[in-house]
Amino acid sequence: MEWSERMNAAIDYIEENLTGEIDFSIAAEKAACSLFHFQRIFFAVNGMTPAEYARRRRLTRAARELTSSNTKVIDIALKYGYESPDAFTRAFRNVHGVTPQAAREPGVQLMAFPRISFHIILQGGNDMDYRIIEKPAFDIIGKGRRFSTINGENLIKIPLYWDEFIEAKHLESLTNLAQGKTGAVTGANALGVCIDEGVAEEFYYAIGIEKPDADMPVGYEIINIPGATWAIFEPMGSMPEAIQRLWTQIFQEWFPSTGYEYDNKPDLEVYFTEAVNGPPHRCQIWVPIIKKK
Repeated sequence: MEWSERMNAAIDYIEENLTGEIDFSIAAEKAACSLFHFQRIFFAVNGMTPAEYARRRRLTRAARELTSSNTKVIDIALKYGYESPDAFTRAFRNVHGVTPQAAREPGVQLMAFPRISFHIILQGGNDMDYRIIEKPAFDIIGKGRRFSTINGENLIKIPLYWDEFIEAKHLESLTNLAQGKTGAVTGANALGVCIDEGVAEEFYYAIGIEKPDADMPVGYEIINIPGATWAIFEPMGSMPEAIQRLWTQIFQEWFPSTGYEYDNKPDLEVYFTEAVNGPPHRCQIWVPIIKKK
């Protein structure tokens, strides 16, 4: 089954359960990937998380019922998963700009969010240089925290986390621990790692270096990176915008048009200088991949 067919199977599942409970891990299974990677692909292509998509679709359906039937507002609210009229009214107003009661007035304009579908569309015009390598397992030493993907919050807060990490001299301490040597596997001065913890709309992101042969300092953690086949891409331009644009291009263009799919392992941002925000500098994205089944 092609990438677009699997993603559309996930959309079918979401659409069939708009009036019930949606388990996004089931949607991810239909897309043949982990929940974390399903959410990342979905956001890259559509600019929203699967949960946000479901909320908008539910409120679109609710608006249609309000304007085409005499069903009580509370009954429509319960049908689409809202436990109280107040919660439904807040959500409805956020999307449509009016209350559910006002939506029934003649001439009121409401937002309509249509069902989406996935298609393979090669944009063209943008070369995507990449290389594929195999690397053994290795360890990263660093610190991390959980980030939300709701409304693209991670795109704002992760660059701020890098600034905080560097200002607190954590990267300097780790570099001293490694005696200034770059990583034996990646050749990096610093690494960012995204880790799937199986939680909807959240993931764990850590900053660190390849673990050197030295005593473990207090306050840091060790993260194991399994052996993998990696597709390596190099973003061009100022950070973090360049790396964010490249992630979108990888999901929108590269995966649908190649014989590979995402492996369910951590992925890496590999930095060859200490400055990870601002003017252009050399870094890479390492994406774990497997051959299409």
